[in-house]
Amino acid sequence: MELAGQVAIVTGGAVRLGRAQAIALGERGANVIVHYHASASPAEQVVRHIQEHGGQAIAVQADLGDPSAAPGIVDRAVAAFGKADILVNSAAIFEQGHWDDTTEENWDRHFDINLKSPFFLTQAFARQVGGERRAHVINIADWRAVQPGSDHVAYTLAKAGLVAMTKSMALALAPNIQVNAIAPGLILPPPGGGTGYFEQAAPHIPAQRTGSPAEIVKALLFLLDSDFVTGELLHVTGGEHLLAGIQI
Repeated sequence: MELAGQVAIVTGGAVRLGRAQAIALGERGANVIVHYHASASPAEQVVRHIQEHGGQAIAVQADLGDPSAAPGIVDRAVAAFGKADILVNSAAIFEQGHWDDTTEENWDRHFDINLKSPFFLTQAFARQVGGERRAHVINIADWRAVQPGSDHVAYTLAKAGLVAMTKSMALALAPNIQVNAIAPGLILPPPGGGTGYFEQAAPHIPAQRTGSPAEIVKALLFLLDSDFVTGELLHVTGGEHLLAGIQI
């Protein structure tokens, strides 16, 4: 897909991996909807960066903890740019919760933000694409979705659902909408976390290093460039996912 002139929605586009993806799409000529929840100032910074590099972008606020708000993001994209061609479901939460202490509130928050909202956002996105235009959906998953442990239970199960959704939607929306997912490894520390764990873990990863948001951008651009890959979960982990069950 030629990105110039395409319209891309990036949820969570104000910070972290979403920010890197929104900027990369904008710098390559896409018109970008930078979704955010509470990060208004960072979202406007991303919009300005894209505009300063010759692109067009708008910031759109929505609380994906309320899945009924998700389709409105597509409505804003169509109102601003007339269409939407790319949907990147990047917004997510990553909170503690083991099997013995996960609460119903923790469960519901993870499923609402990490799975339910991406589903209804994709549904609305696909409806406005219709049956003729080419389009892409990219879901940001996690290698834990297919190699689950016993920690971050609600997060892991929601991401497992996102992987299943990727495959189901790839079948349902073919041939004109390709649906793929990216499974990042050690790319960024958890929000509020330091780099100490990364430094300790790096020698135990097959690639002998941790990653960076640039690795996720490369994967995103590869999937958007393809007109044949769909239903795929692309691991960007340096081989970390091969060590499931091994303490690093």
